[in-house]
Formats: sequence, C-alpha cells, structure tokens
Amino acid sequence: MRRLELWLALCLTMFFLVAGGLSLPAALVGLAIVIAWAALIADDKRRITRMSELEQYAGASDRLWRMMVDAVPEPAVALDGSGHILHANRLAEDLFGSRRRGGHVASMTRDPELLTAVDEALTTRQPREVELHKRVPVERRLLATLAPLDRPGSGGDPSLLISFRDLTEQDRLARMRADFVANASHELRTPLASLRGFVETLQGAARNDPEARERFLKVMSEQAERMSRLVDDLLSLSRVEMREHLPPAQNVDLNDAVAHVIQALQPLAAGTGTSIEFKRLDAPAVVRGDRDELVQVFQNLVQNAIKYGKSGGRIEVAVAQAEAAGTRPARFMVSVTDDGPGIPPQHLPRLTERFYRVNVLASRERGGTGLGLAIVKHILNRHRGELNISSKVGHGSTFSVVLPALSS
Repeated sequence: MRRLELWLALCLTMFFLVAGGLSLPAALVGLAIVIAWAALIADDKRRITRMSELEQYAGASDRLWRMMVDAVPEPAVALDGSGHILHANRLAEDLFGSRRRGGHVASMTRDPELLTAVDEALTTRQPREVELHKRVPVERRLLATLAPLDRPGSGGDPSLLISFRDLTEQDRLARMRADFVANASHELRTPLASLRGFVETLQGAARNDPEARERFLKVMSEQAERMSRLVDDLLSLSRVEMREHLPPAQNVDLNDAVAHVIQALQPLAAGTGTSIEFKRLDAPAVVRGDRDELVQVFQNLVQNAIKYGKSGGRIEVAVAQAEAAGTRPARFMVSVTDDGPGIPPQHLPRLTERFYRVNVLASRERGGTGLGLAIVKHILNRHRGELNISSKVGHGSTFSVVLPALSS
C-alpha cells in the first residue's frame, strides 16, 4: 500500500512539474531531487525509530534483570565488572543496610574471603562459595554464592550476582535435633538399664527368693510404665508439631473442657489428698480449637499442679474473661493455681523447653517426662494462644492459658 502511494506521489509530482512549463529534462532533475529528499527523510525516520527501539529495549532489559534480582528469595546483590553494587533486593538491604548502591562491595562487608572471592569470580568467570560469620547486631552464619553472569557487565549491565543463605536457623535446628535425640536416648537408657539389671538378678541370685522377686518385679513395672509414658509423650509431641500449622476448626466451650479434665483427674488428686476447686465462667467461653488438644493442655497443667504442688494442698482452676488490651479481640483465660513450693524465677523462661526440669530427680520420682509443657506450648501455638507462668517460692505457682474468643 505504501509503494502505491509513493508511485502516485511521484507521478503527481512529475505532472505538476511538466504542467508548470518545465522541460522534460528539468522535470526529471526536479523529480530526482524530490526522491532523494524523501529518501533522506525516510532514513532519518528509520534511524530515530531504531534508536527509540534500542532505548526501549535497554530500559526493558534493565528493568527485567532488576526484577529478577528482587525476586530471588534470599538476600541478593548484583555487581558490575569492577565490583560496584548496581542493585540489591530488599532482603539484602535488610541484612546489610539500604545505603549500599553505587558503592564498592567492600562498603557492604569487609570480609576478606568474600572480597577475594569477588575478585576471583570477576577474573576467572567461575562460581564461588564463601562462608561468612556476621556477629553484629546478632551472630549469624551465612553462605555466599557468587554466580558470574554469561556476559561481563558493561555499562549498566550486571556482571556478578551474589546471593546469601542464612544458615543460622539451620544450625539451631540441628543443635535442637541433636539435643533432643541425646535427651530422649538418655531418658530411655536409664529405665532400660534398670530393667536389664533386675532381669539379670532375677535370673541369678534372686531366682529362688520370692520376696526379692516381688520387690524387683514392682520396680520393673514402674520402669516399664516410665518408658511407656516417655514414648507416648514423644509421639504426642511429634503429632502436635506436625499439625501446628493447621488452624483448628471446632468450637470448644472452655467451661466444659476444663470440667471434663477435673472430673477425670479427681482420683489422682484424691490419692495425694489434694482438693480441686473449679470456678466456671457464668457465660459460655467458646473458642475456635481442637477439643482433644485443649483437653490435653488443661490435663497437663492440672496434673503438674497435683504432682508438684503441696501434698494435701489446694488447687484452683478458673475460667475467666481476659482483660482487654488495646485493639486485641476478646479473649478467655484458664488459670491453674497451686499452693506448692513455687518455682525459682531463673527457671521460669525455660520451663517449656523439651526435657527441662527444675528438679530432675523429683520429676522422675513423680513420673514426669519433661515434655508436658513443651506439648502445651506447641498446642497453644496452633491455637494462637499464650501460656503465662507466675510463681513465688514458698507461695505456689499459676499457669494461665489465654485463647482468643470465637468471633461472632
């Protein structure tokens, strides 16, 4: 279509030149001038269009690689060929500070191993990995991966991408797993050693001693029960941790759940001469929760009050409306208070740790596994609840569970 228009324009130009009284040669010269002028204009237009396209492409390319750096799920920094920072994603700015762009990578960190690795990666175009130990504001271990890009950076293009993986949480979890296995092995090894010793004794010196056999069998039964409780608690803790990310879907009235627990534990309390007083909330105390798990929470807390409270003492269990705090939604509180010996303050922050005990010997004598409050903590995490502990030596302890009320 454009060619047809061009030919029509040339023919019209030729006609007007001849009609204007010019001779044919002069008209042809004029036509040639018009054609050359049109060609120059067209060439300029093509050059301008090409430059505009190149500028748009460069701008789009720049935006693209910056978006790719921003999309990296770890702290990431893009460097040019001289080691200066072209771009850093938000995670890198949070880690190293936000005023790093344009400066050399040494302004971000002065770790000599990383700076050496940057120089080597820019020179050899080979990837590198370096471990960094960051001690302020908190101690952290980072793994820096240096990835040279396919083409060396020129102008505004990046030449090297550095990503940082935080290994601190991984190290912490590894230590926790190792400690957990060590503690669980130790807790199982003690009753197993006791059982083995009694079995060997019964097979040997006490084979024909009815009195010793009766005494040893009783102790063996107690040790077997202890192992059974530990295995049950380990399995329970594992199940709770696996479900911790799943929001509960039932409606639970705390009055009914707590009443059920107290009724079930009355025989245990009677065995120690302990009385349990229950104060219900006058109105329903309904929360979103898993009834079995909440019953397990209150059962652990009341059992602990019976085990570690004063023999022949008094336990008060109360369901109440929690005090409003700012913009927080309505909440309910279940408190378990005993009049036992109390807990020294230095132990309070660690009570929910696995296998942590204030008194190891006393806990084992009372059948404790050291996992009850750890289970409580994980169940409350699932229910978006809180566990508050207050205690005064010689005056007893109070364990309070706070849960958000069911929104209407």
